[in-house]
Amino acid sequence: MQISYNWLKQFLKTDWTPEQTSELLTDLGLEVEGIKTYQSVKGGLEGVVVGEVLTCIKHPNADKLKITTVNVGGEAPLQIVCGAPNVAAGQKVPVATIGTTLYTEDGESWTIKKGKIRGEESHGMICAEDELGLGKSHDGILVLDDKIKVGTLAADIFDIENDHVFEIGLTPNRADAMSHLGTARDLKAGLVQKDVNLELITPSVSAFNVENRTLKIDVDVINKDLAPRYCGVTISGLKVAESPAWLQHRLKAIGLSPINNIVDTTNYVLHDLGQPLHAFDAVKISGNKIEVKTLKAGTKFITLDGIQRELHEDDLMICDNDKPMCIAGVFGGINSGVTESTTSIFLESAYFNPVSIRKSAKRHGLNTDASFRFERGIDPTICEYALKRAALLIQEIAGGEITSDIIDVYPNKIKDFEVRLSFENAEKLIGEEIPKETIKVILTSLDIKVNNVTETGLGLTVPAYRNDVQRESDVIEEILRVYGYNNIKTSEKLNASISSSTRFEDYKIQNIVGNQLASQGFFEILSNSLTTPNYVALSEQLKEEHNITMLNPLSYDLSVLRQSLLFSGLEAVSFNINRKRSDLKLFEFGKTYHGYDDKREEFKHLSVFITGNQTSENWHGDNKKTDFFIMKGIIVSILERLGISRFNESPIKNDLFAEGISFGLGKNKLVDFGLVKKPILKHFDILQDVIYADFNWDSILDVIKHNKIKFKVIPKYPEVRRDFALLLDDNVTFESIYKIAKQSEKQLLRNVNLFDVYQGKNLPKGKKSYAVSFTLQDENKTLTDKQIEKIMGKLQSNFEKQLGAELR
Repeated sequence: MQISYNWLKQFLKTDWTPEQTSELLTDLGLEVEGIKTYQSVKGGLEGVVVGEVLTCIKHPNADKLKITTVNVGGEAPLQIVCGAPNVAAGQKVPVATIGTTLYTEDGESWTIKKGKIRGEESHGMICAEDELGLGKSHDGILVLDDKIKVGTLAADIFDIENDHVFEIGLTPNRADAMSHLGTARDLKAGLVQKDVNLELITPSVSAFNVENRTLKIDVDVINKDLAPRYCGVTISGLKVAESPAWLQHRLKAIGLSPINNIVDTTNYVLHDLGQPLHAFDAVKISGNKIEVKTLKAGTKFITLDGIQRELHEDDLMICDNDKPMCIAGVFGGINSGVTESTTSIFLESAYFNPVSIRKSAKRHGLNTDASFRFERGIDPTICEYALKRAALLIQEIAGGEITSDIIDVYPNKIKDFEVRLSFENAEKLIGEEIPKETIKVILTSLDIKVNNVTETGLGLTVPAYRNDVQRESDVIEEILRVYGYNNIKTSEKLNASISSSTRFEDYKIQNIVGNQLASQGFFEILSNSLTTPNYVALSEQLKEEHNITMLNPLSYDLSVLRQSLLFSGLEAVSFNINRKRSDLKLFEFGKTYHGYDDKREEFKHLSVFITGNQTSENWHGDNKKTDFFIMKGIIVSILERLGISRFNESPIKNDLFAEGISFGLGKNKLVDFGLVKKPILKHFDILQDVIYADFNWDSILDVIKHNKIKFKVIPKYPEVRRDFALLLDDNVTFESIYKIAKQSEKQLLRNVNLFDVYQGKNLPKGKKSYAVSFTLQDENKTLTDKQIEKIMGKLQSNFEKQLGAELR
């Protein structure tokens, strides 16, 4: 939001500098993010002075140029070559001296330098109106009043607006401050705390007068819930033209482009008082009647931008007898607005339901200054006042007469808020006792009425325009921000308590797993829980009826809560691949949301994605693609880190995967993982394989809470390793070797490992060679050779008998 300092001073006659004012506004919660300067004439005519043309002769080398000598109040006259047809001796003219920078309408600049034009020296420039930025005329140089003294600065004789504009980062709840009046109200309250008491000057509307009643427009508000208040008045005999300079400067300072005196006035009052207005060409209102209502879904309507839109059944419309004219509070229609031929208008000032306006604006992708304010809640009490203010301004700059009484449809008055403030609660929240009188002064300065005072608190009435102050805590926040956060002392003593928490707290387990994944080269992503409803069509397991739909979505693509973390993760994968980062390892902790007939549920998940090459490109090795088994190893390492070493393995029953495996324990499904289906990847324009793992985090937390950690002392006696090279049939598996070994020696055999497999040359047909190591250890003593040989002999015998193995 942009606030003009000069405009602000129309409400408060402060002598504070813009810098001081910006600091106070920031302390009040209206954070000033920057201050920029505005000049109605860019450059402020610096370097331009009034000169007198002493002589003017024809240029010897050019037919259309003249050589002049100009007195600018210096030691000697300047010789200036000029091409203007109207330059003559004796004139007072504006002269841009050497070093002056001038600007074009497009913002381009050039600097006046000493030079030669067709062989004759020129030491400046006699300027036309457009070259100074004072108008658009370029017919000749600008001739000034003879009475102006030579050497006078041009900036002193022309009405140049110099202003400072505050860029305020306004929070969405502060609808009351979305105007110069609202900002001035806050500034006044802040100045009171600085012992500066200034009167808030509001424009007078006492001159408003109905001259005649020759143009009456009837108003019928059919949907009073969506339009609680609707005011209007007609003005006839006006002339649409360019706005006066002062009005144009006000709008340009805050970044608005002037259009015409009627539209500019409505924009001015919008930013002046915070009340959006709309002007309809009265001649175009069929039947001299306004109806405020909703229309059938699918009704076609062309807005001011020339786009034909289909209306929703809940869109509130301003209509005449025959047609819709405006989407209420959002955007006008193409056939009802003010044009150069307009001579009479119906001026609208209303309060519309904020939720209705926001929904309509978002539905049609429109964001206007009016909708921005309506959807946050404007002041319902200011409608008539703003209407009178705008009508008087229109009469002042466009002429005309008020030709109807003010129509004010306001059946159910919007009430102020009644709040009870406890001094004790205020002290608790603020952390310091603020004097009761100071509290009352602050509240009064904010237009919050103190109805009654007791020893324990205050009974308050908060004005309706402060829709963000409806609770006691809101009132305390208002007191604190005006009192000043910086004025609250920091306690010298820090009190803290140690809370008892289990090591199975969710965030602790997340940190363990997150750190492990990060150490393996993964990056954590955080994606939006809001997504598009179209994703449910990619899987039969996701049901459209289970979508939880937002009542007030930002857009269609963010209108439902996600049922799976896969799609938001694939968006991140696609985004990175499109930016030449195709080797990815990503993980995310997040929730999925599901709506059922009688309840809504949310579940926590950990999603893991790998795609591309295992390692980055290098010269000394081939790049290997990530595969299913890499992901399996990562998953097993996570489960083992959490103490889950035993789990069931089963084929996956999830149509998101082309192939995959599911790990579970008892009735708990722990994780599904596998290769994402090609059609799903194609939807995201991903051409490479993506391996995805979906951890059921709730189940994992439940399982690890019941895990008992077992530990034992590290043996102090050495372990012994022995190897066998076994010649086996092709159909013999390592698993059978492992089982026989464990059954043969249950006490001392610690580990069995297959470290080499050979098939091929020098082996009989149908045979293979396994190199297997056996690790033996006794926790109570050192093993003897005799014990070791006995165990190995037993193993050999069993392998020969049960598997037909031979030692090589």
